[in-house]
Amino acid sequence: MENFPDDILIRILSEIPAEELVLVCRLVCSQWKNIIDGLDFWQTKCMQDCFMETELEKEPINWKTVYFLNKRKRNLLKNNSGEEEFDYWEDLNYGGDGWKIEDLPGDNGNDFPFEGIKKYFATSFEWCSKSQLIDLLSEGYWEDLLDTDQPNILIEDWYAARSDSGCLYELCVQLLSDNKDIITEYKSEIITIPQFSDASWNQINHTFSGYGPGVRFIRFQHGGQDSVFWKGWYGVRVTNSSVTIQP
Repeated sequence: MENFPDDILIRILSEIPAEELVLVCRLVCSQWKNIIDGLDFWQTKCMQDCFMETELEKEPINWKTVYFLNKRKRNLLKNNSGEEEFDYWEDLNYGGDGWKIEDLPGDNGNDFPFEGIKKYFATSFEWCSKSQLIDLLSEGYWEDLLDTDQPNILIEDWYAARSDSGCLYELCVQLLSDNKDIITEYKSEIITIPQFSDASWNQINHTFSGYGPGVRFIRFQHGGQDSVFWKGWYGVRVTNSSVTIQP
């Protein structure tokens, strides 16, 4: 087996799922280990899965990391548009009449700019907020990746007002240690949408980069209220929130 040509082995091994390569195949012999640990091998895997088309700001140092980050890339927030009521959301602050889930476009509202989003969370006449805690290790990311490579973490949220009511909106996202101490955070200003707006949906985003070692959790929190203090659910509407680890 040691004398088996590397180019043939690379072609064969590149067809095997990545997890089996790392956990099983690289333990077979030193030849397999050297191939699987090589950056050229993972560049081949990236090409096979069309991950080479990903726009990278610089030539990647570790194609293995690029491969696994692309494979795991997904929205880490669950129930981001209210399809499962309030499942997975924590620390709900029910100011006024509290949170309510409504169907798009809602009264005096607009359709969402992308297909597939059918609901949103609506706030009331006093401050409403909710949060979600993401355990990065449980989501399949590993300590060395988070501490050494420190991949960018992209935060996105969408918010809108009713056309007949003004509202306030705020976003706060924290990167936390294993003890849930704050390593760094992003907090938007309190955004005001005046009464009689066009009720269009607005996107807010932030990218964490170079945040240092030790990040193990992400806490996402957003909220708001109306600015006219009407009973009911005339406050800011939020939906399609997302947290993604970028390749």
